[in-house]
Amino acid sequence: MNQSLTDPQTTNTLGAGHNGQMVLALPKGRILKAVTPLMAGTGMAPSADCLGDSSRKLRFSTEDPGVDIVRVRSFDVATFVAAGGAQVGICGSDVLMEFDYPEIYAPLDLGIGSCRIAVAQPAHLPHDPQEWSRWSEVRVATKYPAITRRFFAARGINATIVHLHGAMELAPMLGLSRLIVDLVDTGSTLRANGLKEVETIAQVSSRLIINRTALKTRPDQIDGILSRFRTALAQSAPAAK
Repeated sequence: MNQSLTDPQTTNTLGAGHNGQMVLALPKGRILKAVTPLMAGTGMAPSADCLGDSSRKLRFSTEDPGVDIVRVRSFDVATFVAAGGAQVGICGSDVLMEFDYPEIYAPLDLGIGSCRIAVAQPAHLPHDPQEWSRWSEVRVATKYPAITRRFFAARGINATIVHLHGAMELAPMLGLSRLIVDLVDTGSTLRANGLKEVETIAQVSSRLIINRTALKTRPDQIDGILSRFRTALAQSAPAAK
């Protein structure tokens, strides 16, 4: 189900902030570090304090005086862009799947932060897909309640969600749930905690996202940013081979 944040009385249709600048929302953590070389190629590299861990600031300048960056939690990037606080952002496709905001247009896969959303269970238990067809409900720990419910509902299973924001691997160990749904990269954290991946729900990568209202009201600026990202991706492609 789409989650709309559109409210004609409160939505910031320009989202310009001070001095009419464009605002680009970036996620904290590993994606911010991974996207830094790409940002340099766009001519919108953030100031040095944006990339460090010591600054308490949340808004930063870039090489382009017309573009500022806000640094927020990865799950909040989509909300900032959907609500119009930022016109552009970078976030994982997992976040887009979870919130499904109609205000967001995601035209570009950046090929960064590749991983997957997966179902995992205790490694000592056998996994029989036919067994799932006999379940009427199952308890699942996850930070993705919407994705999880949709996945199991498509199989005729009611998922009772234990909504956690981290340390999902502890849930089966402590009897909170039978399964977990979480992001998986190498699977080493699962194995270290006695779990195994049994189903892949979706592949995940980072996307450039755009507020649809900003796309209509500031098309030249949005098209310019999109073009710069496409050029930077094309230039970085040979180095990635």
